[in-house]
Amino acid sequence: MTTPEFIRQIRASAGNQLLLLPGVTAIVFDDEGRVLLGRRSDTGRWAVVGGIAEPGEQPAQTAVREVYEETAVHCVPERVVLVQMLEPMTYPNGDVCQFQDITFRCRATGGEARVNDSESLEVAWFEVDALPELEPFAVDRILRARTEDPTWFAPTAGPAGENALTAEGPGAPRTEPDPRTEQERTRAHTDTAGRDDGRGEGQPAETAASR
Repeated sequence: MTTPEFIRQIRASAGNQLLLLPGVTAIVFDDEGRVLLGRRSDTGRWAVVGGIAEPGEQPAQTAVREVYEETAVHCVPERVVLVQMLEPMTYPNGDVCQFQDITFRCRATGGEARVNDSESLEVAWFEVDALPELEPFAVDRILRARTEDPTWFAPTAGPAGENALTAEGPGAPRTEPDPRTEQERTRAHTDTAGRDDGRGEGQPAETAASR
């Protein structure tokens, strides 16, 4: 797994201090409603497709690029499923990162799903009711992507201190509590939000924040 060159350059001058990194997750469905997954070579676990945006690259372009690079599938982003800032993470080498995830629902438009780089062991389509074992991070995003709910944002306080994004009723954002700790949510994200950056549970020192 290689760290993007622009991150290496930043680390050369910034040292271990906190870096905010733009992560993108792509939930890709085919015409049969199946979801595209890859089994990572670093952890051996199935995961959704994701990566880090390059400088000057729009998040939707990142989703398209990452999906093709990892799976050889062409896709079109259809909507933003959620936007979430994850908690800062400190890696064994002392580097500190915080990942912002933008999750897109995408529609496959061509290509044959296959392993297209060294970062995956397998690539396959799965029925949503027959998924392999996945991190809660991935399952939640797949289920949200199947709906037509508004884009989900983390709850925020309104003018009077009330939660401005927990309105109940048809079409309201899903804000059910996540039972995982912030550390678990962030660790789950590192398995899915970046492939070129070398993030993953199996190799925590080879990260987007590594020099």
